[in-house]
Amino acid sequence: MKKRVVSVLMIVVCLLAFSFGEDSPVVYFTSEITPESLMEIYAAMGWEPQGTVAVKLSTGEPPASNYLRPELIADLVRFVDGTIVECNTAYGGSRASTRMHYQVAKDHGFTAIAEVDIQDAEGSFTLPVSGGEVLTENYVGASFPDYDSYLVLSHFKGHSMAGFGGAIKNISIGLASAQGKAWIHSGGKSKTNPWGGDQTAFTESMAEAGKSVSDYLGHGERIAYINVMNRLSVDCDFDGNPAEPDMHDIGILASVDPVALDQACIDLIYAQKDGDGASLVRRIESRDGLHTLEHAEKIGLGSRTYTLVNIDG
Repeated sequence: MKKRVVSVLMIVVCLLAFSFGEDSPVVYFTSEITPESLMEIYAAMGWEPQGTVAVKLSTGEPPASNYLRPELIADLVRFVDGTIVECNTAYGGSRASTRMHYQVAKDHGFTAIAEVDIQDAEGSFTLPVSGGEVLTENYVGASFPDYDSYLVLSHFKGHSMAGFGGAIKNISIGLASAQGKAWIHSGGKSKTNPWGGDQTAFTESMAEAGKSVSDYLGHGERIAYINVMNRLSVDCDFDGNPAEPDMHDIGILASVDPVALDQACIDLIYAQKDGDGASLVRRIESRDGLHTLEHAEKIGLGSRTYTLVNIDG
């Protein structure tokens, strides 16, 4: 079996491209986390959006969540002439209603860099789930089809239920309407109550909801993904008071394959030495978080094998 764990030391020092198969998707890596490096890794992908562009991110829960700061992403959002898109939460908080959510987006500086669209302000749009074992349909925000292309900017971190959150979470729970969030969390049992569902059904529903989005947008044709590995808390950006990270920042990764991208981030977490990030590993394993990747690969969302290309050289 091919070994997927990649040594951070080899990445930083050797500046090599690591290949796990001739046809494996490429994941680009930079250890720098700056507006300039974000532009560089976007350019390295060679992906060009078509038509109107949505930039999917988390606007973050007040008062102190670890969302991607506008000063980091502003140049890229403007470069693609993007509209920032989000959906309301299904669990309360400051972003549970459209009016409050727009206020959070303003308070956190996003309306200063781009237009913001809370996509489920007018309800849900239904996407079919092809090849799913839990879901047959997925509910995204009503304005989801108004955009021709999606650039998905994710803060990679832990998650209280999923174990970790990256690209797959951002296109499943993140793009889901409030109704869709409850649907995914409950494993397709409820559109109003997100709590108390089976854990395996939840992680598989995330993968299947993500696949419905990817199917709609052509698997890398009209959608691309960037994960920023900074402020690596065990808690998600919906937590307004997340735990402090116990590991250093790692860098930025990008790919047109969300499974490969999230797997590469996981591999970098697991490659840390001397207990760095041990709490995040425990969080991932305690929630069986890797099953999301296993199921995503099984149903055809993407590949867990990849070629890692370091652009720092």
